[in-house]
Amino acid sequence: MNLLKTLATVSGMTLVSRILGFVRDALIARIFGAGMGTDAFFVAFRIPNLLRRLFAEGAFSQAFVPILAEYTNRRTRQETRHLIDHVATLLSLALFVVTLLGIVAAPLILYVSAPGFTSDPQKFQLTTELLRITFPYILFISLVALAGGILNAHRAFAIPALTPALLNLSFIGCALWLAPLVDPPVLALAWAVVIGGLLQLGFQIPALMRLGLLPWPRLRTADNGAWRVLKQMGPAAFGVSIAQISLLINTIFASFLVTGSVSWLYYADRLMEFPAGLLGVALGTVLLPSLSRHHAENGTEEYSRLLDWGLRLTMLLTLPAALALALLAVPLISTLFHHGEFSSHDLWMTRDALLAYSLGLPGLILVKVLAPGFYARQNIRTPVRIALVALAATQLMNLAFIVPLRHAGLALSIGLGACLNAALLYARLRSQQIYRPQPGWPVFMIKTSTALAVMGITLWFVSDNDAAWLSAPATERAIRLLWVILAGAAGYFATLGLLGFRFRDFVRRDAP
Repeated sequence: MNLLKTLATVSGMTLVSRILGFVRDALIARIFGAGMGTDAFFVAFRIPNLLRRLFAEGAFSQAFVPILAEYTNRRTRQETRHLIDHVATLLSLALFVVTLLGIVAAPLILYVSAPGFTSDPQKFQLTTELLRITFPYILFISLVALAGGILNAHRAFAIPALTPALLNLSFIGCALWLAPLVDPPVLALAWAVVIGGLLQLGFQIPALMRLGLLPWPRLRTADNGAWRVLKQMGPAAFGVSIAQISLLINTIFASFLVTGSVSWLYYADRLMEFPAGLLGVALGTVLLPSLSRHHAENGTEEYSRLLDWGLRLTMLLTLPAALALALLAVPLISTLFHHGEFSSHDLWMTRDALLAYSLGLPGLILVKVLAPGFYARQNIRTPVRIALVALAATQLMNLAFIVPLRHAGLALSIGLGACLNAALLYARLRSQQIYRPQPGWPVFMIKTSTALAVMGITLWFVSDNDAAWLSAPATERAIRLLWVILAGAAGYFATLGLLGFRFRDFVRRDAP
């Protein structure tokens, strides 16, 4: 299997979802702006979104895929099938209970997660209603994560990568057609979450049926493999979800700031998540099954080489993305969001948050590549301990930055905390001899830095001043932004080519 081609496939499917996500956010910004309604929805959606990470997606994959790979390589197909059935049954029961508790305890959850909202009874009541509508999403998306883990473990990467696009389509449809029919209109966004969860689950079922691995209810409490997965999920959830936990705590801080702060952080986070999804999530998705297989086969040298390949690709693609977010903050925000109810003030406040986030983007993506180095070995304790240190440091930075920098300080603390997390993960991989860098790193970084300098100069000269972006018509902004991005990318990759980088240098094959 060509891992670079697989990565391109996963990134391509993710790109479709991210583009639809920008359409979604542009519509939300245009129709709802940045005010009480959007603050209430983003807080309500962030809580099941956090639980999605805790119970599903990253955490579940990190716990489930290595054990599934072990069963696939060392056990019979019937034993593998029983593992899937038992895990699906236990996960469904647990999440059903969590969903019911979340709906009943919604006001209490908000007292803890957004205490600043209690001073405004109308905002608090609206947020409670939105949270109760969105909470079932955690049940649906957890089953989606189970299906995605099975498909990824069997190298069927495209369908799980495309699945999130259905949530964005649900948002777009509900914002356009359901919002005018409900009161208040922001309720349409909450129903979009539930509908999107159901669509995603339905989309993956046919692929599981073709593999003959569609889970069926099977409950045997003595099943060792299923309990191993569930025991790994707790610490894995914390290790993988450190950025999401920081975002939730940041929501608590932001709830005490001026109205709009939660929304400004959300829009900036969405822009930052674009490269994080295309690169970090895609690389982590592709690396984990291969790393798990090499560990199961005791292929320590290949394990290290695979990590090195992932780290080089990360540095090659993440650093220019971070620089572009910083230099093109105003062009990006003005083109995507500065319409309708999204004011110039909202633009500048979102720009401040995005500049802060861009500093931490390399760390956020590196965590998604480095953490699988431990999880593929079924080592949960090390990344959890590191995550605890990073979380504590992030909150100390929150306290230090929130007064002088307001909402931008909260964004900065998340980025710097992620960089600390990545640095500690890297140091531990090296000290435990899990990862040994391949030759050529100093030259690689010098060449990459040179290309970054050329790209930065190019963007600086072709992007024009901020005032021109605010005054230009929407179509002109979009065309100009596309030209600026293409010019910067051309400068970067042309410089890499002149310095000797070749596409074939990053092609890597792994056994099917």
